[in-house]
Amino acid sequence: MRTTLKLDDDVAAEVERLRRHEGLGLSEAVNRLIREGLSRPKRTQAYVHEARPIGLRVDVTNVAEVLDLLEDE
Repeated sequence: MRTTLKLDDDVAAEVERLRRHEGLGLSEAVNRLIREGLSRPKRTQAYVHEARPIGLRVDVTNVAEVLDLLEDE
């Protein structure tokens, strides 16, 4: 497939570095870098909630009361 790409400066520099180091053509270098990126395992991080004290104590058993407190602020 033939197409036109606009590469960011850092990506173009990496393509050029690979071309020089491996003696590859432009298409070969771009394809190799894309394949490397596609073959890497996806990093998934579980969401971790961090609770921090803010100096307030609110009894949340009565939601309506909590909402009233928040509206007063």
